Amino acid sequence: MPSSTTKSLSRAELASLFTKSGETRELIGVEIENAVVDPQTGMAAPYADRNGVRDLLRVVQAETGGEPLHDGEHLTGVRTGDGTEITLEHGGALEYASPPVADLATAVTGLRQAVDHLAEVARGLGLAVLPGANLPFNRLADVPWVPKPRGALMRGFFDDLGDAGSLGQVVMALTLSTQATLDYTSADDLAEKVRVHVAASPVVAALFVNSPLEGGELTGLQSRRCQGWLRTDPRRCGLLPVGLRDRMTAEDFVEWALGLPMIYHRTADGAYRAAGGSAFGELLERGFPDGSMPTWDDWTSHLSQVWTEVRVRRTLELRAADGPAYPHVQAVPALWVGLTYHRPSRLAAWELLRHHTAAELRQAIRDVPARGLSAAAGGVPVRELGRELLRLARAGLAARVAAGLERAEVLGYLDPVEEVVETGTTFADRVIRRWEGEFGRDPARYVAAYRV
Repeated sequence: MPSSTTKSLSRAELASLFTKSGETRELIGVEIENAVVDPQTGMAAPYADRNGVRDLLRVVQAETGGEPLHDGEHLTGVRTGDGTEITLEHGGALEYASPPVADLATAVTGLRQAVDHLAEVARGLGLAVLPGANLPFNRLADVPWVPKPRGALMRGFFDDLGDAGSLGQVVMALTLSTQATLDYTSADDLAEKVRVHVAASPVVAALFVNSPLEGGELTGLQSRRCQGWLRTDPRRCGLLPVGLRDRMTAEDFVEWALGLPMIYHRTADGAYRAAGGSAFGELLERGFPDGSMPTWDDWTSHLSQVWTEVRVRRTLELRAADGPAYPHVQAVPALWVGLTYHRPSRLAAWELLRHHTAAELRQAIRDVPARGLSAAAGGVPVRELGRELLRLARAGLAARVAAGLERAEVLGYLDPVEEVVETGTTFADRVIRRWEGEFGRDPARYVAAYRV
């Protein structure tokens, strides 16, 4: 693996990150971000307070015997022996990231066991674990920031962008999601999968909208989370433009990523420093402000500072969906696995979506926060596109069950989102109805209904 600090990394070296040498595995990873809140007020638990999220991590580490993870001197996560990671987001949310596994049922079972355990620990500390798509009762002004050194650099970077980065801090502090991580096995497989993922992401976002509240008030939106990503540096968020090519190569992706400014880098002494606002390609030629040259670790760090709806690294991270309520989290990975790991479904999905231009997909992304399932792509309602994608995903899952790759129970994983399409009632609509009705706008009732 390249690591030189005395010469510039070549484009071939950068592209080697995406090379697959005859690998055929198609594993599944799942991530779910969860708020940790006071059960009465719904407000996020501070990091360092007694019985706060740091203490929660300490209990998890003690009970699992896992490896403590630190950001500088601060405990910010735990890695268990099977590869599971529980880490803190900048606003104090807890992210569960599974180890890669071979089938959906195993991934979902592992997720539920881990998150149920987190909820049990939190309950013992007088807290509640609250999945979903955002922290519904905090405002940016009262966010208890976790002391991650790179966090201040990121906040400053977004603020310096003006309107283009005006919601970057909101995204860092208040948004939550449920994500799937999938494999690609070759250059051709990468191109096939990425183009479908990019084209399908606006539709998937519409299917899962679930963040209508912020600061204890209805925002008038179906997804505050999706709105936030529109103003968190559009250069590195949203649509991955090169992914829509019939055959995106690793070199295409590298050239695109080289044109993006790097936000921060880590120096030899372990400190985080601003990267100076230069594109990574310029840094390869001139170096950082301190005179050092980018290393392989800087390249992988730069790619972690890209938040497109399809995140291309050694794996494909699918980020379009809001986090649904906890009973429905399995629908997110089920949809992506069914569309991705059954080639006939994947090719059919591309045929369905290939005629939509990047401009049409971007417009759909802009429409989803307010319109949700009523948005359209090139004049075609996303509800209709979503219905067909769900049919193809179900066919893909059924084929995997028939091949012995999945258990039959996964065929029910898509039921919650299929109900959304058939009724036209989104997850966000349900939250709005309950907030105005049975909850009486009471945070305690909301938390009691949606906590793990």
